[in-house]
Amino acid sequence: MTLEEMQNRRKELGYSLESLAKITGVPLSTIRKIFSGQTKAPRRDTIGKLTAILEVKKPYSLSVPVTGLSEGAAVYGGSALQVDNPYGNKMQGEYTVEDYLALPDDKRYELIDGVIYEMAAPSLNHQDIAGYLYYRLMRCAEEAGSPCHPYISPLDVQLDRDNRTMVQPDVVVCCDRALDSGERVYGAPEYVAEVVSPSSRKRDRFIKYLKYKNAGVREYWMIEPARLQVIVYLFEKDDDIRIYTFDEDIPVSISDGKCKINLSGVKAWLSEPLFCDGGIIGPFNHEIEG
Repeated sequence: MTLEEMQNRRKELGYSLESLAKITGVPLSTIRKIFSGQTKAPRRDTIGKLTAILEVKKPYSLSVPVTGLSEGAAVYGGSALQVDNPYGNKMQGEYTVEDYLALPDDKRYELIDGVIYEMAAPSLNHQDIAGYLYYRLMRCAEEAGSPCHPYISPLDVQLDRDNRTMVQPDVVVCCDRALDSGERVYGAPEYVAEVVSPSSRKRDRFIKYLKYKNAGVREYWMIEPARLQVIVYLFEKDDDIRIYTFDEDIPVSISDGKCKINLSGVKAWLSEPLFCDGGIIGPFNHEIEG
């Protein structure tokens, strides 16, 4: 990816240099030097971090038949189904909500722009974090007498109110009761949180980030258990991006900051190995030998 291509892609996706620095962890001064051309030969790992964000693939390809690949596949456009195509000659990108609702109940799926993704079973860490966040949000809503209502997955969200997308965010908050169809959330919730897992990281960071932003979600939390970190995207505030640790009080923007969530209480529960880009970093509450 050339510097010109990176510049064009950055503008297309709407990333400022500051937001790229926050997301990738590359110092802002380094990013400025790269994009200004001052740094002629950036380090390979630095370019890798930038292109990982900027090289967003098309969410599907109509040339790819529905066989073979799972949620953890390296490319989008492969199938999320592990069985022969049950819908005739349909390709990824052609599926509808009706197809999604006809899928077997023994597994979880998401439908995004006509592409079906099979979702891996959540880990214990994932469930601890999502459950704790839901509990804290529910307490905030009750104590404030707020009309906003938190929900926790599994829950269908017909995000775009069309026939091509049905997602299952980990936690959502709806303040408009008209979104409650009785069976699912019909439209964009004000608040969405996703607990990132190794198999869902690319989908949560790229595809679903753009879907939530374009659908009208006001606030998106992407929770990174491996880093004990929460990336908060405030779409209603000029795409402001803020990064917090589990030990910090995180203001919920849709409550005008009146509700603050601190995730430090869940850390003692995180006992299975945590994963980051470099591999296992070990259980949270045990030391790693060597």
